[in-house]
Amino acid sequence: MSAPTGSNSGAQGGLAVALASALREYKGMWFGWSGEQTDEYTGQITFQRNQGVTTATVDLEEQDIEEYYNGYANRTLWPLFHYRVDLAEYEREFAGGYQRVNERFADTVQPLIEEDDAVWIQDYHLFPLGEELRKRGSKNRLGFFLHIPWPPRRLLSILPEAQALVRSLFAYDVIGFHTEEWLQSFCDYAEHELGAAMIDGNLHLGDRQVKVMACPIGIDAQEFAGLATSTRGRLSFRQMRDAAVGRDMIVGVDRLDYSKGLEERFLGYERFLVEHPEERKEVTLLQIAPPSRATVGSYQKIRSNLEGLAGRINGAYADIDWVPIRYVNQGYPRDVLAGIYRAAKIGLVTPLRDGMNLVAKEYVAAQNPEDPGVLILSRFAGAASQLADAVLINPYSAEEMSDAIMMALRMPREERIERWRKMMDVISREDIGWWRKTFTDALMANPLEPEQQDEDQPAHA
Repeated sequence: MSAPTGSNSGAQGGLAVALASALREYKGMWFGWSGEQTDEYTGQITFQRNQGVTTATVDLEEQDIEEYYNGYANRTLWPLFHYRVDLAEYEREFAGGYQRVNERFADTVQPLIEEDDAVWIQDYHLFPLGEELRKRGSKNRLGFFLHIPWPPRRLLSILPEAQALVRSLFAYDVIGFHTEEWLQSFCDYAEHELGAAMIDGNLHLGDRQVKVMACPIGIDAQEFAGLATSTRGRLSFRQMRDAAVGRDMIVGVDRLDYSKGLEERFLGYERFLVEHPEERKEVTLLQIAPPSRATVGSYQKIRSNLEGLAGRINGAYADIDWVPIRYVNQGYPRDVLAGIYRAAKIGLVTPLRDGMNLVAKEYVAAQNPEDPGVLILSRFAGAASQLADAVLINPYSAEEMSDAIMMALRMPREERIERWRKMMDVISREDIGWWRKTFTDALMANPLEPEQQDEDQPAHA
């Protein structure tokens, strides 16, 4: 399994937890960038074993980090795939660095791959890795899963390397997406721009065929529910309730990123304060937003904008015994977050575009079944296709957000319980184990080359 670049350091993230669980089950290996810089790339691998998971990581040179990670991955692909054409940057050096690093990864990881291993590659940092492994003679089963949205055809066509990128994905045997919308956008581009043909659920292009599937990632719902009632979860719950001093709390937890709709969220909350002055001292918004990609200019700008917006709103509406927004720029352990979610009357999850969004599912799992809170969810998050019983909104509309907050605050307990039960059923049924098994079953069903068909077990990469 090849991990999202640099994500091994973020072990508390939902995706990292999900992949670690898969690796423990299949005794796999997690390969990727260490997140560290070196003076010269040597391909030297650092092996570590933690909680039953073996990681094999490499350091990258400063130029690699700038062109591959900060550049093409996060200043070209990330904004474009999240529909932010205005923020996407197209530099040949970025594209060249991205290709170079994926070639280096292929050179480095290929000797670790055994003949009967299945290789599961994760996310947009590593689009070309499968093709590079094929060039080096790999006949293994290769799967790829995209954790971000796939943009519509006309949007993707803006990318100078779009055709080559999509063509490279036909090196894989199975490609997974979180939703049918992302899957259909991929197929639309492949069919209309490359001439691929869909036959029996497989996309055919030349002598290659790839199975495409919608397979939304989940969480371990029961485990996360247990965290909410763990020792630290209960302590966190009590601290939040004490800090609220009888007020209703709204919570948002997001990595500091323009795709998360944080500015729109603050403006929607402000609209609520303006339209419902009688509620001003009855509710507070806690926004937890750990910084990320601090060297990328667009991320520096959003942090500055949010700090200014939070300060303006608090200056306009705060009183000596109440502050409308508590804005925190740091992360917290999962059990602490579970307690915070459980204490919140409303979970406000309003990305402008999101591949899935596991915070929405974690908020639901953390709730008290007898008195659950209300999830307000952007209809543009991948999770909305599963969590139809959330209060779904257009995050661009401050009025819709204001109305949704008022609706959630006044929602009767019976309705809150009914909505929660339906959502909890979904996230319990289509959990992390279901996601893992659904994808790996599809990958292992793909036939190997004739000389390898006796070797038929999932392993590591």
